[in-house]
Amino acid sequence: MSKAPTLCLAAALLMLTACSSDDSGGRTLLQNKGSDTMVNIAQSWAENYRKVDPNVGVAVSGGGSGTGIAALMNGTVDIANASRSITASEREHIKANSGVEAIEHTVAADAVAFFIHKNNPLAGLSLEQLACIYGEGGKCDNWADVGTAVPGCAGQQIIRVSRQSNSGTFVFVREAVVGKRRDFKLGSRDMQGSKDVVDLVSKTPCAIGYSGLGYATDDLEMLCISRGSGAACVEPTFEAAKDGSYVLARPLFMYTLGQPGGAVRVYLDWIKSAEGQTIVAKTGFIPIN
Repeated sequence: MSKAPTLCLAAALLMLTACSSDDSGGRTLLQNKGSDTMVNIAQSWAENYRKVDPNVGVAVSGGGSGTGIAALMNGTVDIANASRSITASEREHIKANSGVEAIEHTVAADAVAFFIHKNNPLAGLSLEQLACIYGEGGKCDNWADVGTAVPGCAGQQIIRVSRQSNSGTFVFVREAVVGKRRDFKLGSRDMQGSKDVVDLVSKTPCAIGYSGLGYATDDLEMLCISRGSGAACVEPTFEAAKDGSYVLARPLFMYTLGQPGGAVRVYLDWIKSAEGQTIVAKTGFIPIN
């Protein structure tokens, strides 16, 4: 950003502008940072918005939901992307630093999918089995422990692929799968981004990993997930995420310092419009309308 964080915070306090700046061509440049899950969709929005308003540019970067929210706390971004809800302590920090509330904008929906290698014949798992694989104290360390054998997987040991702790997807899986009062077991391969997860799983017969539905490729398989023993096993699809039958569906957010104004407000309104939500569907995520 071309202006100091203190100037951005002062703007937020006045509720007039956010941390946008003018580049050398006189265009308004918005800073947008956060969730790696949302990087592709955020970049697509930014690229398409150039046609809507050539005088507004949007600089998009990832780093994880926690990184984006931290930047919002410091007043160094206009918009923070997050694949999880902001925490109470983060809200308090933002209010203490800026004097305004963090405002949540739901911009899309997603389904967290668990991926396996194409050689893996497993069709689905329950939440309990996933917790047994990923959760601290879980005893499911070999594919035989969940009732399968994987061709090409020497020793049949499960290779757990996960995300780093600043990832909103990591936080979501910990709460929805592993358990709020339980942590991940040690020894997973923790990747920086969703693309890194699917790339590793697609090349590793022993692996299982998770990321947003928008990162699914033909090079790996997605597991159906059941809520428990005897419950229906549901595929991670648009329809199942929309109607709530897929248990690992979630909203995706953008956060601003206070109610946005100016170019930030217009940009967010466009994202929520029919045109912006069409881009959501094209990038493999779920529109909110």
